[in-house]
Amino acid sequence: MIGYLFNLICYHPILNLLVLTYNFVPTHDIGLVIIILTLIFKLILYPFSQKTIEAQKKLKDLQPKIDALKEKYKDQKEKQAVEMMNIYKEHKINPLSSCLPLLIQLPFLIAIYQVFNAGLTNGDLSGLYPFVANPGHINTLAFGFIDLSKPQWILAVLAGVAQFWQAKMMMAKRPEVKGKPAQDEDMAAIMSKQMLYMMPVMTVIIGISLPSGLVFYWLLLTIFTGLQQLLVMRKKKQKEETKVEVV
Repeated sequence: MIGYLFNLICYHPILNLLVLTYNFVPTHDIGLVIIILTLIFKLILYPFSQKTIEAQKKLKDLQPKIDALKEKYKDQKEKQAVEMMNIYKEHKINPLSSCLPLLIQLPFLIAIYQVFNAGLTNGDLSGLYPFVANPGHINTLAFGFIDLSKPQWILAVLAGVAQFWQAKMMMAKRPEVKGKPAQDEDMAAIMSKQMLYMMPVMTVIIGISLPSGLVFYWLLLTIFTGLQQLLVMRKKKQKEETKVEVV
């Protein structure tokens, strides 16, 4: 039942959209098809990712205040938690909002993996709607030189670099604090820094073994999300500068 619903809601629509776009693109270049599909999926998920980026930006701006609060209530964990929730409530931030787009996107990623694995790697195009013409075969050579049905280490590395760039952009700068009282804060900073480097490395390791069509999609999605972050941060900076000028 779950498999049937997954195919009905995720797999078959994505497969048909892939083939429909492939038929529509004059050159039938699978690389251009994936770029178009990524833009479509990004537009669908745009409202969710927009809220997440804005929340991450607010958290980044509030980090000094949060660090000061942790230091003030370092021996009162319950009081610290209450004050943290008050800060989130005051600034209208949902700490769990960053998980929502990932949960929404996860079925898409699984379906896209299966579509690329079946349609590109194995050439299985069964499941097309009656109004979608079956091309018989999808040429997996992108831009004339990259076979997206096979793993490509260069795309995996680029995806890892892009993920590091995106995460680094939203990482708050913490003041260096010495001494025993700041042990929890130092440990949190160390864990955050480790994740900053660990996730891109994991992306490269996993990406090397996947069909590069999926890795190329992930690379493009990361770049588009990073550009969206830059846009949000630029608008935020312009608003702050306008407020200063008015005052």
